[in-house]
Amino acid sequence: MSIELYDYQLGALHKMKNGCILCGGVGSGKSRTALAYYYIRNDGEWETLEGGEYIAMNDPPKKLYIITTARKRDTLEWEGELAPFLLSTKKEGCLYSETAVIDSWNNIRKYQEVKDAFFIFDEQRVVGSGAWVKSFLKIAKENEWILLSATPGDTWMDYIPVFIANGFYKNRSEFIREHVVYSRFSKYPKVDRYVNTGKLIRLRRDILVNMDFHRQTIAHKEDVFVDYDVADYKRVTRERWDIWEDKPLQNAAELCFALRKVVNSDESRIAAVLEILKTHPRAIIFYNFNYELELLKNADYPEGTAVAEWNGHVHQPVPPTHFPDSDERWVYLVQYSAGCEGWNCVTTDTVIFYSQNYSYKVVTQAAGRIDRLNTPYKDLYYYTLKSRAGIDIAISRALGEKKKFNESKWVNW
Repeated sequence: MSIELYDYQLGALHKMKNGCILCGGVGSGKSRTALAYYYIRNDGEWETLEGGEYIAMNDPPKKLYIITTARKRDTLEWEGELAPFLLSTKKEGCLYSETAVIDSWNNIRKYQEVKDAFFIFDEQRVVGSGAWVKSFLKIAKENEWILLSATPGDTWMDYIPVFIANGFYKNRSEFIREHVVYSRFSKYPKVDRYVNTGKLIRLRRDILVNMDFHRQTIAHKEDVFVDYDVADYKRVTRERWDIWEDKPLQNAAELCFALRKVVNSDESRIAAVLEILKTHPRAIIFYNFNYELELLKNADYPEGTAVAEWNGHVHQPVPPTHFPDSDERWVYLVQYSAGCEGWNCVTTDTVIFYSQNYSYKVVTQAAGRIDRLNTPYKDLYYYTLKSRAGIDIAISRALGEKKKFNESKWVNW
């Protein structure tokens, strides 16, 4: 048995060190590269990773803990990555006396007293100053660790926990004193600008290991413009009125929700989905809200189309597909926040964004569900349904600038 890595994975492996962030696009093989680093750190041999026969690590290696998303844990995706290294969470599948532990970020607190082990933190969650960050800092102080991320940080504030864990700063307060200038004209703490950013760039460069990954796939992205009820949209905007509950709207969030419901409920959206499915019989459809799910579930799909869903309440698998001459028809309805990361699908070449999400990160992760190293497709198709309503245009503009849409700022309530 051998474990052959791609050249760009080997290149990243040579640069990795304790406390680094392995940064690679969705589908670049970060998991395998991270396990290869663990293998080398425990006296594994480089020739194994270059196509040679598997040479065992010293037994026992350091105890391996993988903290990942709940979905990745539940779908056993990491177990498949462990197998080539003869590692497992079960005794019967493991060559070594120490088995691996795979758990979700929700349970990270359980492991904050662990010492002298090796942690892989999958899918960056250490942002801010909450309970997860506190547990992460305790673990990082007593163990070896690396962090995997496709999108490591939008702002310098996002890097604070990792900088602290690497010993660059004693605490959050020291970082803020050195680098953050808050706005004097805001009612809440709002960063006006950062100072001494040259130091921050050097520190980030020290811990960030980029995977020089060149995709073999070609992404075809198309905006599909649909209609919306202009009269209802204007009424909600002018009167700040909930036309479904017949009551006033209280804040920016309620107004945006109401405007999006007017826009996203229009029957032209379902018509656009059905039109796309004529040429792409299998598609993953991402949506935001429950009312969208109901519309999608009740759509008049072509006869024989299987419908499955993944959200906070229902966890169904992707409908089965038989290659290479497959004529199955299916749609997989996925709620953004529940299913934008932590799973892969190589049995379709099409993603439909039924409505736009506010976060560029979330949209990028969602698009990556079909763009995998082992996909049989070269051409991948992404269709974004949007109207020419003001809120859709504003969201689209924010995503185009790789930012997160801010409701309050847009509404200026």
